[in-house]
Amino acid sequence: MRHETDFTIATDAATPPPRAGFRLVRYRVSNFRSVMDSGWLEAETVTALIGVNESGKTNLLLPLWKLNPASEGVLQPTSDYPKALFSTIRNAPEQFQFITAEFDTGREAGRLAELARIPVAQAQRVSVARLYDGNYRIAFPDYQLDQDGFVATALSALRQARRDLAGMEGDPLQDASCKLVENLLDELESSGNVTGNDLRLARNCVAGLIPEDPPATSQVIPLLRNLQKTLGQQMAAIIAPDPAARDEVRRAVISCLPRFVYYSNYGNLDSEIYLPHVVDNMDRADLGAKESAKARTLRVLFDFVGVKAQEILELGRDFRDIRDEAEARMIAEKGKVGLMRSLWQRARAEEPRPDAASLAQIAEAKRTRSILLQSAGTKLTARFADWWKQGDYRFRFEADGNHFRIWVADSRRPQEVELEHRSTGLQWFLSFFLVFLHEADGAHDNCVLLLDEPGHSLHPLAQRDLSAFFEGLALKNQILYTTHSPFLVDADRLARARKVFISRDGSTRVSGDLLEAEGSDSQRGAGFAVRAALNLAVAEVSMGGAQPVLVQSRVEQTYMNMLKTLTIAAGQFVPQRDMVFAPACGADVMPVMARLLSETQARPPKLVLDDSSEGRRLASTLADRTELHMLKALTNLQDSTIEDLFVVEELAVQLDRIERRPERLFADMLLPDRPFVAQAVAWAEAEGITLRDDWRIQLAERMRHRMLDAGPGRIGSETLAQWRRLLEGLAEA
Repeated sequence: MRHETDFTIATDAATPPPRAGFRLVRYRVSNFRSVMDSGWLEAETVTALIGVNESGKTNLLLPLWKLNPASEGVLQPTSDYPKALFSTIRNAPEQFQFITAEFDTGREAGRLAELARIPVAQAQRVSVARLYDGNYRIAFPDYQLDQDGFVATALSALRQARRDLAGMEGDPLQDASCKLVENLLDELESSGNVTGNDLRLARNCVAGLIPEDPPATSQVIPLLRNLQKTLGQQMAAIIAPDPAARDEVRRAVISCLPRFVYYSNYGNLDSEIYLPHVVDNMDRADLGAKESAKARTLRVLFDFVGVKAQEILELGRDFRDIRDEAEARMIAEKGKVGLMRSLWQRARAEEPRPDAASLAQIAEAKRTRSILLQSAGTKLTARFADWWKQGDYRFRFEADGNHFRIWVADSRRPQEVELEHRSTGLQWFLSFFLVFLHEADGAHDNCVLLLDEPGHSLHPLAQRDLSAFFEGLALKNQILYTTHSPFLVDADRLARARKVFISRDGSTRVSGDLLEAEGSDSQRGAGFAVRAALNLAVAEVSMGGAQPVLVQSRVEQTYMNMLKTLTIAAGQFVPQRDMVFAPACGADVMPVMARLLSETQARPPKLVLDDSSEGRRLASTLADRTELHMLKALTNLQDSTIEDLFVVEELAVQLDRIERRPERLFADMLLPDRPFVAQAVAWAEAEGITLRDDWRIQLAERMRHRMLDAGPGRIGSETLAQWRRLLEGLAEA
């Protein structure tokens, strides 16, 4: 199947303008399907959730979608409640939140601060949680009640009043006021925790000193009124409700939330659609995930182009359909009598024939349907061309009876082809385009796109282009997507990667620490995908201009890399260009790899082969295609392998440490002038030991760690000279 691999999107500027609404900063999923508590997931402009199949990646997107879905996204207890808590949540859904998201409020911070009556700095971040009863819980994470500051202001006002009252001798209220202020100070300063109620009582005491008809010349009265006001203000500040609890604040926050658009590959359009199923599925709520996603995309398709599936179905009826419907109505209305009349007419072959008026009506309906579909195809063609700049695709809709088809053509392939026979990339982009544009409803800059396994069926080049495509799309929309493909996690974009894995308790966890352990040793798939992405980037750079050398397996690759490093460190070898050792991992693969590298590299590959039966067979097969280097020329041993280039006594010691079961150690039986591997196999058989299939690579890894840690100082001059001859032969042009 063909794949278009250059995905571009029109952008207005290299730097995105300030966003309207909120920007997602991080979120946390709890008590949703397989997720007990995901931990905080930091969101970038583009965020990749990486994990193996069944690790719960989808369950980290769905609750975010259901926080504020652009369309659909209804909570489904039987699917969304974790099975272990199903009964508990069902009985009290208002007590369980399944998603908590924090947003940067951006340009809305000032308005929210004014509504909430808090400083702007404390309104720049808002937390929104949704509960299973559908309600929202709002909070300002940076809001802090400065109770100590309010109390300090009240005490400062009392102390200032005490100082001012001392200079108001002769005022009839001076003595009583001084005594009250002193008592209030003693009481509040000695209290370990001054509350709003304490300030309320202090304010009331001050208010009680002010007579109903105070003398106009009193200096104390204005002082007491100011003190009363200050104490009342500090009291009100302490006992004020949570600013996020105000109805106007809640409405403003919810109105600014980005809408979340969720899309999965399940919703990809088919080229041929059976209209009766479409009409039926659009109204059903009991569909499975795949059927539901497909029905959603079809509903979006028909809404987008401005036609109704039911109307297209009805306009396409012929006379037989109209007759059958009339017969069904008659039977439904008249029961057995109607059924008997129908059977009698059929038995006598009395079939009504259409008159000229009926035929004209049917023809007009079909013509109307044809015009509607032609108009819809033109609309889709124009809108898709504005969005996807790669290719000039033309879409045509066709209805034939109960069947609805989508045909596609472009300048490179002018012959129309059904959608399902075009590339999976085009199918995915068309389906995603419809859902995104329809559900975003024009306000694209306040939507977050949640893409579940996007482009997983694309070939690697197309996946890499898709990853780059996200960069352009993210100028206006945050994107979160799930994947297990290293081609959708570029090494230069690892900052966007989050690992998803199954923790030891069986629940889904997410981490931005790419080195974090993934629960158990058998569940390290996310880390593998990340390392694979890094390895791909390193390999691409390393292969450029390097001398490729094919070896037979990872065993030879490990030893060759080791001896190259140590020979260079000892000053015995100074290469003009790097050497890259590629394991063919199979006799049938090596000829193919040799040919591929010959076509893609400036320098043809060279081969290093041992003197095993497989090595000799490869040598006879490839001798006329590439340059061969046989290890036997260095070891002078029949049946020699890569191990014979090393100190075999040290190899034997390490093998004994791997296999601790034998009575007789291999090191005690080793003959240095015979091939190492053949002796090891014979020793294992004699001792009744079954060597693991990967025993050679295990031994190579142990030797690599030991020898690289020790450095070249412990390697004999004869061994180094042997290594140098091999490397110099490989380095020759």
